[in-house]
Amino acid sequence: MEPTLIPALLTMSGLGALLAGGLAFADRKLRVEEDERIGEVLGVLPGANCGGCGLAGCQDFAVKVVAGEKDVNGCPVGGPDVAAEIARILGVEAGDSIRLVARVHCRGGNGLAQVKASYAGPASCSAKALVSGGDKACLYGCLGGGDCVEACQFDAIFMDEQGLPQVMDVLCTGCGACVKACPRDIIELHPETHELFVFCRNRDDPRTARKVCAVACIGCAICAKKSNGAISMKDNLAVIDYARLDPGIIPIERCSTKAIGFLRPPEPAREAGTASGTGATQGEAAL
Repeated sequence: MEPTLIPALLTMSGLGALLAGGLAFADRKLRVEEDERIGEVLGVLPGANCGGCGLAGCQDFAVKVVAGEKDVNGCPVGGPDVAAEIARILGVEAGDSIRLVARVHCRGGNGLAQVKASYAGPASCSAKALVSGGDKACLYGCLGGGDCVEACQFDAIFMDEQGLPQVMDVLCTGCGACVKACPRDIIELHPETHELFVFCRNRDDPRTARKVCAVACIGCAICAKKSNGAISMKDNLAVIDYARLDPGIIPIERCSTKAIGFLRPPEPAREAGTASGTGATQGEAAL
């Protein structure tokens, strides 16, 4: 080895040792200890990273919930079981949480919504909304492209034979991906306890609404007048205030287009002292 290289090697070795020591010292002094509960919370989360909690993903949610910046029941995918487990880890109360489920506010499928012209463009809803609105005359209803189906990570939505999305409650996690994917804003998250809905988003004048779709809300306001203030009319469309709603007093049978109604038909009421009989529905019994 050349004698002139020895001082250079010693200098480089010394600098390396000095820098390594500096880094080790900085690591000890500047290290931010991660709360071990973050890892525990992350371990019980479903790992979907769907963004349904309003954050970037499960890691972000775990950090925020441990810091007290998010509620323990803030993960819609995990539901009450995950909320209870997180509460146990953090030593807090889980609190009550109502499961949210996606609801489709349109029933204007094939044969009910009028066709304005033949459409041969891209099939997705987002493309139809940008190009021409698709083939339906209603400018507020479902476009039938299935963007919500593609967005759902849990296979909870499918397109039926009428070209409308149907939600399978048992698989829906309430993550909200379908809500974001719909360009017409006809999908909303609702507590699973909600049963009465306005299955329409049309805001046209009554004559136009009736013309473009057989099941459109035509703004007659009959349901609003009999709702004790729980239903109001906004831009020719009935809007429900669920905090004030008494479903039993709403005259849904008087809606000529059936735009308002129950998600599932109420079970027949049985008269006292009888073991059988059709009886009236819950809604009919109160009218």
